[in-house]
Amino acid sequence: MINHQSSLAADYQYCETVIKQYSKSFYYAFSTLPQEKANAVYAIYTFCRLADNSVDENKTVSKQLRALDQLMHELNCFAHGMEKDTPLWRALRDVFNRYDMDIQPFFDQLTGQRMDINFVSPRSLADLEAYSVYVAGSVGRMLLPIIATGSVRELERSAVELGIAMQLTNILRDVGEDFVDKGRIYLPLNEMTSFGYTERQLADGQITEEFIQLWEHIATRAEALYEGFIRKSEGFDEDSKFAVITSARVYRGILDSVRKNGYDCFRKKNFVSKLEMMKIAAQASF
Repeated sequence: MINHQSSLAADYQYCETVIKQYSKSFYYAFSTLPQEKANAVYAIYTFCRLADNSVDENKTVSKQLRALDQLMHELNCFAHGMEKDTPLWRALRDVFNRYDMDIQPFFDQLTGQRMDINFVSPRSLADLEAYSVYVAGSVGRMLLPIIATGSVRELERSAVELGIAMQLTNILRDVGEDFVDKGRIYLPLNEMTSFGYTERQLADGQITEEFIQLWEHIATRAEALYEGFIRKSEGFDEDSKFAVITSARVYRGILDSVRKNGYDCFRKKNFVSKLEMMKIAAQASF
């Protein structure tokens, strides 16, 4: 008979491998949590990565919909206590057993992914933030029962706003990749018009003064959300504050990496180096 604890440890190890592969910044920040909490974050991240990959790793709409429908079916089964016998779902069941989790943000994440399949460029920054609530704000809500055990309701809006800030950061980092690889323009069309930056210029990867002003307009909003989140961080569990603040500051650092690279989010890979992460972490104070 397989030992339950060793099997569960292997399930969490699988989830840790996923987050280490796909997001070094998240892993760096959340690996500082107590092991039980870190494991829970790894499991949640793995679910979100599976949802994201359902869309990004399938090249036709029909395949994307089939993959997302399959994940929705598995989530429905999980919600009714009949989860699939795989490392992810076994780990998530343990998370739900340990913490006062809410299943709704997991469904909201899939709603956000479906919005990507039926993609329509946002007309305004408000539209972009509404989309971000589903694909990223939902993640903040998933994590709250783990890192803010006594303040979930009070910190819900703050967690959603951090998710929005991170999604805006992703969009500003991946402007070229989103257009070339996915045929998507996440930059709000009204703002593009207002700043005088055209789709043709975007397709050509032109980094004009108009593009920089447009980029900074969105970055300023993201940074305001980061600042607001950090100011409200006192409600998080004492053993989680360092990880939470570090994750926000490291992700915010991606914006500075784009600036240092001359706003080239078309041809360069913009990221926060391990050394820079260490410097950011060292500056964290509560």
